[in-house]
Amino acid sequence: MENGLKQQRISHLPSKDECTMEMGSDQTYGCSHYRRRCKIIAPCCNEIFDCRHCHNDAKNSIEVDPLDRHDIPRHELKRVICSLCKTEQDVQQMCINCGVCLGKYYCSKCKFFDDDVSKNQYHCEKCGICRTGGRDNFFHCDKCECCYSNLLKDSHICIERAMHHNCPVCFEYLFDTPRDTTVLPCGHTIHLNCVKEMERHFQYSCPVCSKSYCDMTRIWERLDQEVASIPMPQMYQNKMVWILCNDCGETSEVNYHILAHKCLNCKSYNTRQTRGGGGHTSCSTRILEMVR
Repeated sequence: MENGLKQQRISHLPSKDECTMEMGSDQTYGCSHYRRRCKIIAPCCNEIFDCRHCHNDAKNSIEVDPLDRHDIPRHELKRVICSLCKTEQDVQQMCINCGVCLGKYYCSKCKFFDDDVSKNQYHCEKCGICRTGGRDNFFHCDKCECCYSNLLKDSHICIERAMHHNCPVCFEYLFDTPRDTTVLPCGHTIHLNCVKEMERHFQYSCPVCSKSYCDMTRIWERLDQEVASIPMPQMYQNKMVWILCNDCGETSEVNYHILAHKCLNCKSYNTRQTRGGGGHTSCSTRILEMVR
C-alpha cells in the first residue's frame, strides 16, 4: 500500500517538459495590458514593445509629431523576443531556445499571447480578432459587426458597425479596446467606466443621441411637482412653444415654462425647445440640480 501511494504521488509530478514550459510563471512578465513571457517587434517601426497597446500608447502620445503617429498593424507581426532567454524568433507559442511557453493563450491569426487564461479568450472569425468572456457566452451580430453578450441577443437595437467608432466620452477606439464596454438601450456602445463617470456627474442620457438610458420616472414626477408649484407670470401663461423629445423623437406644442417642457407623447422631460419663445432651452440643468 505504501509503495502504491508513493507511486501515485510520483505520477502526478510535472514532467521536465512541463517544468520548462512553466518557467517564469512565478515572476511578473508582460505589462499592464497583458501577462506574457515575450515582447513584440513592431513591424511598422522595428521597435520593441510589451504589446500592441504599449506601442499604440507610445506612438500616439502628444509628444509624438502628428505626422509620425500610428497604430501597429497587429496581424503583420512576425517577430517576438522571449522575456526569459532574450531570443528573437518567429511568432510561435513556444520559445525555440529555452522551451518556455510565451503565452498560455496563443492565437496564430492575431499573433496574440496572454498568460491569464481566466479571461476565457476566444477568436471570433467574423470580428477578425480575439475576444474575452468565453465563446459560448457571446454571439456575433452581423449588422452591428461585433460580438455581444447572449443576454442581448433578442433585445439589442442593431446599429450598423456599432463598435467601429471611438467611445463618445474618452474617444478610445471601441472595437478592439481591452476595457469593458456596454450597450445602452438606444443601441450605442460606450466604455462601462465612462458610463459610471457620466453618472458621477449626473448625466443620464446617451452622449450620441441624447436618449435617457435609465428609468427617469421619479425625476419626471419631481419635475411635475416643481412645474406645478411655480406658475408663470400672466404675460407667459398662454405662450406656446414647440419642443422635440430626445427620448421618443416626437414634436409637441406645449405651454412655455422656465423650468422644463414635458413631452405630450411619452411624458419625458428630456426635451429641447425648437421654435417659439426665447430660443433653445432644455431641462438638463434642472435635472442635474434635482438628482444631486
